[in-house]
Amino acid sequence: MRALLIDILKGTAIMLAVCLATSSYGQKGPKEEDYYRITTVPVPEGIHLEGGGVTVIQDGSVAVCTRRGDVWIVENPTMAGGTSPNFRLFATGLHEPLGLVYLDGSLYTAQRGELTKLTDKNGDRIADVYETIYSWPLSAHYHEYSFGPILAPDSSFFVTCNVAFGAQEWWRGESRVPWRGWTLHIFEDGRMEPWATGMRSPAGYGMIEGELFYTDNQGDWVGSGGLWHVPKGAFTGHPAGLKWTGRSDSPVKLSAEQFYEVADKRQVMENGVYIKPDNIQNEEDPDFPYEMKEQFPEFQLPAVILPHGILGISNTEVKIDDTGGKFGPFGGQIFIGDQGQSKIMRVELEKINGQYQGVAFDFRSGFQSGVLRMDWDNQGNLFVGETNRGWGSAGTTNSGLEYVTWTGDVPFEMKTVKAMPDGFEIEFTLPVDKSSAEDLDSYVAISYIYKYHPVYGSPQTNMKELKIKGVKMSDDGMKVRIVTDDLRQYYVHEVHVQGLKAKDTGHGVLHPSFFYTLNNIPQGEKLDVGSLSTFRSSAIKPVKKPSVVKSTSKSKPKKVILTDAQVQPLLLKNTCLACHKKDSRVVGPAFESIAKRGYSDERIVELIYNPQPKNWPEYATPMAPMPQVPREEALKIAGWINSLDE
Repeated sequence: MRALLIDILKGTAIMLAVCLATSSYGQKGPKEEDYYRITTVPVPEGIHLEGGGVTVIQDGSVAVCTRRGDVWIVENPTMAGGTSPNFRLFATGLHEPLGLVYLDGSLYTAQRGELTKLTDKNGDRIADVYETIYSWPLSAHYHEYSFGPILAPDSSFFVTCNVAFGAQEWWRGESRVPWRGWTLHIFEDGRMEPWATGMRSPAGYGMIEGELFYTDNQGDWVGSGGLWHVPKGAFTGHPAGLKWTGRSDSPVKLSAEQFYEVADKRQVMENGVYIKPDNIQNEEDPDFPYEMKEQFPEFQLPAVILPHGILGISNTEVKIDDTGGKFGPFGGQIFIGDQGQSKIMRVELEKINGQYQGVAFDFRSGFQSGVLRMDWDNQGNLFVGETNRGWGSAGTTNSGLEYVTWTGDVPFEMKTVKAMPDGFEIEFTLPVDKSSAEDLDSYVAISYIYKYHPVYGSPQTNMKELKIKGVKMSDDGMKVRIVTDDLRQYYVHEVHVQGLKAKDTGHGVLHPSFFYTLNNIPQGEKLDVGSLSTFRSSAIKPVKKPSVVKSTSKSKPKKVILTDAQVQPLLLKNTCLACHKKDSRVVGPAFESIAKRGYSDERIVELIYNPQPKNWPEYATPMAPMPQVPREEALKIAGWINSLDE
């Protein structure tokens, strides 16, 4: 992101600080690995452990289903006693299973077209019975993945179903057969009740306080990924599944015809060919999700938006830390994986006016492949199933199994953030240094929203600076309240605390940015301005202006090419590094590969603002439009890219 920050934030030093605040790049002091260690489980040659599902069995073994159709039981996965893990092939021949749970001695998995029960009858750790619990239609489109199951409190199951895409309109999600784009509620006896619709690519799911939640991925009608609460009868935003709401068993009554009376489908044909809708730059009156909520009560807003390119690009598994403190100071919080950026985020929810909302933070990056599935063992190790075949991800491998272990040291982090009538209250894991906490220059904040349209993704829109009026620190140094008059309902509020220091060590916050989705502004008493600190260190530290040397030459100024070090803040600021690296493929092509295309600087800028996925058909994830990147910065980035081929 970091779109308008160069205008909002005054001065290069502040801009750079914010850039570094959103990434571990250039970070001094403690690192993520000092607190949470990643261990790779060695996989025998010939086994492709593309982790479609991961679940821990009672004896400590880990079951992994793979996208290639196998289910493996991994014994001794933590390599206790220095011995290697043992892999047993439990089941095979399945159709791309993408989830796994263990219940009453059996494993359950969602194949593309059915929920399957796998049972070992004779105790040899090989499934003897493959039983269909419930099956649903398929059209054979490649994108009709099915995810799950997730266990409900009554031991029934939930499964989520991907949409397909149009034959000509390859960008537009569609439901070709019943229940694509839906969540299904399935019972052991084979009964199924349609639960909710509006899903596009619902790769993650989880039960939180007995309620169903899921994560979706950015795409058409989904401006950014996020976490949605899914009560029965909800419509969560993607219209493809509305095709089936006329059926008698549908709990959603909103029809596709009613929806398109309000929402512009932007389906245009020219010369017999459909035209892909693109983001409209400087759009005067774009649609936003909350406006649809005002029209249709069943429309469900995301509880937490995970800003695309910052907190992942392909959000996946949803897991609650129920380890009782074995995984560190974040017990009871939600951990969400990301397949594209190969990392894990941390989320905490609260309910305001009966609606979920909450805060998201970065947590741990650096996994060897895309994070798809997660589960804790009874020792507090978080096992992570990984894959990237056809989907693209950061990391060095196409698949694998790793686990995360807390080292026992407590990081200096924002533990959680609560919304207040006049701002936010931040709670920390360790006491904060008072002088840094009471300095308003320690905080930088913006808010923005995403469009609701049939375009693939959305830029951050209506971006605005949050002016911090003052702060108040608790007596024990564990909480800081920041006060502003600029709260906006339904907007993401992004706050950087790069100036804060730990009281005892002087270290900065390990992940100094939070992202709060403010669906409702709480009612209640606001802090008296007289009780706040309004101190700014910059007010007593005059900035020395550089001397200006006037040029006497009339010649055209020479084009200046940034060095790798100089361009890094711009790449961070505009989230380029979420999908690209200088010399290696990630989600998108390497910058060096782009340089070899021979584009002019101006053409690269055009492609930043209006990407052309057809130019890079070998990459599964299309780039979203980035009109928020200032043109001056886009030109500098383009010049640096082209210099890589010189």
